[in-house]
Parts: sequence; C-alpha cells; structure tokens
Amino acid sequence: MGRTYRFGVVGAGMIGKFHAEAIKGLANARLVAICDQVASAAEASAGKFGCVAESSLDRLLARDDIDVVTVATPSGLHGEVAIAAARHGKHCVVEKPIEITLDKIDRILEAHDKAGTTIGGIFNMRHEEAAKLFKKAVDAGRFGRMTFGMAYGPWWREQSYYDNGGWRGTWALDGGGALMNQGIHTIDTLQWLMGPVKAVSSFCRTLAHERIEVEDTGVAAIEFANGAIGTIACTTSMWPGHFRIIEVSGDRGTVAMADNKFFFWQFAQETPEDARIREEYLQFPGVSVGAANPSAGMTADNHRANFAEFLAALDAGRQPPISGREARKAVEIILAIYESSKSGKTVSL
Repeated sequence: MGRTYRFGVVGAGMIGKFHAEAIKGLANARLVAICDQVASAAEASAGKFGCVAESSLDRLLARDDIDVVTVATPSGLHGEVAIAAARHGKHCVVEKPIEITLDKIDRILEAHDKAGTTIGGIFNMRHEEAAKLFKKAVDAGRFGRMTFGMAYGPWWREQSYYDNGGWRGTWALDGGGALMNQGIHTIDTLQWLMGPVKAVSSFCRTLAHERIEVEDTGVAAIEFANGAIGTIACTTSMWPGHFRIIEVSGDRGTVAMADNKFFFWQFAQETPEDARIREEYLQFPGVSVGAANPSAGMTADNHRANFAEFLAALDAGRQPPISGREARKAVEIILAIYESSKSGKTVSL
C-alpha cells in the first residue's frame, strides 16, 4: 500500500456525508476537515465523522495537512471549488456532474494540468458488480457488431424535492433537470459501454412539476460513433419511480441491466461463466436506488470504490479511470440533448 492521503470535504449536505463515510472506510485515507457555507452543517458533520469543521473554503484549502479535496456542493459551484483546489496544489475528486458547462469543465482541467494535480470525477454506478461484468463482456467483444444501446431512467420526485432544495431545478446551479441531475449516471454508463456518441435528436419538457426552470422529462434518439443507434429517456415525472435500465445489443449478444441486476444476459457464444452470472444476477429488481428518494437504498460503498480507484492512480502516477476528461463526456452528451431540444435540430458532438 502507498501513502495515506489526507482529505477535506467541501459540502456537508446529503452527498457530502456519503463522501465522508466513504473516506472513513479507506485504510489509506484520513478525513481531516469538512467545510460548508452553513457553519452548523459543517460542525454537525465534523462531529459525526470525527474531524475538524472549517468555516470557509479558503481556510480548508490553506491547510497543509490536506492532500485531496472532494467536492459535494451544488453542481454549478463545482468549478470554483475545483479550480481553487488546483491553485492550492490539492488533488480533487468532484461529484457528478463535474460541472454544468463545457467551458467551466475545461477551465477545471486546465487549472489542474497547470498545477500538476489530478482531477477526477464520481460515477459510482460504474462500481456495481453487475456493471463491471457488463463492461467486461463489452471489452471482450462478445456482442459482435454493436447495433443498439438504451439508457432508461423512469424516476419520480415529489414537488417538495424541488421546493425545499433551493438550488434544485435551476439552470444556474443544477445545470438541468432529470438528465443532468438524475439521469447522468445512466447516461454515463451507456457511453462507457457503447463508446462515444456522435449525434443526438431530442425533446425535453417540464410535465409534472411547477416552479422549476428545467426539464423533468427528456428523451433522445442517439447515434454512436461505432455506427450503432439508440435511445435515452430519463425523467423525474414517472410516479412512483422504477428501476433504471441500460441495454446493449449487437449481432452476437444482448444484455439488459436493471439497477444492479440483469433482465437479459444472452450471447451466441456461451462461456462457462454465463450460467453462474444468470443464476446470481438474473432477477427482477426490488425497489430501485434513488427512483423516488435520492438517498433511499444508497450506501457509501461505491463512492468508497471510486475514491480507492482515484488513490490507486495517485500511487501509480497515472490518471484515474474516471478522470476529469472522462467525467466530461456525459455532460457533453446532456448539453447536446438540451441544445437539440431547444433548436429542434439534430446536434453533432
């Protein structure tokens, strides 16, 4: 094992607590401090996790006993924290989305390139065992020629979710709605499996909520760079909220993943492992993680795996698998969907 990395968490809300819990479970990490613009929130979290509460971002970043900063603020504030971290020589891991515009993301990347520090994103869904089996099958070429890919997130949020959130449902701080906030995990996993998206044609609407600026329902037809086509549909308008589905098909196989289980695991050329995978994972999912409640069923395990992967990359002197540039990809797809919906035209990436 390499060195022990000292962490500071920026943001003491729901996600910040998952960050802190994940860090506390790593043998090669130590949680040093938490800060939040609401001092009482920082103090409460620091008390719970046994670390220091800092009263401001400047004070946290000025500490010489912090190596890595994790960012769990509202999405539209990620950039200012991540760029400040680079200026103070801190490595940084940013909750999804890494930022809400490509310009802001590129400024983050430039700041860390200039500082020689490492910037990473968080897509904890990639660390589900089912997702890793899915990716292994893709990388082995078991699907043959890729033909179709689908990302489907039929979720629900009560009106109170937006009314009580303050920043939620705003372009300035949320950066979008059902696609940018909730669907981004599903969209990222689809592009991780299928490869780059070439073009999108889409519709976005606000259909089930009031007093929000952003969409609660978004659909897109997509073309992938490998020639396959597919669909994206993500919502917070579908009561009572159900499990998300990611499906990939080719001329030699089809797999459909529902949350952390499978609907289909079918290949023209079977392997001895296929029967075991179907026996263990082929089942109707239960209540979906996050389908109607952002934290229902969620644990810190996948965040912990995401952070462990980041620290392993630091030890090895390489970029993490979910680097800042990798985290940019899902945002680019979502912004293209918004642009297509607004213009009524197909948008090329």
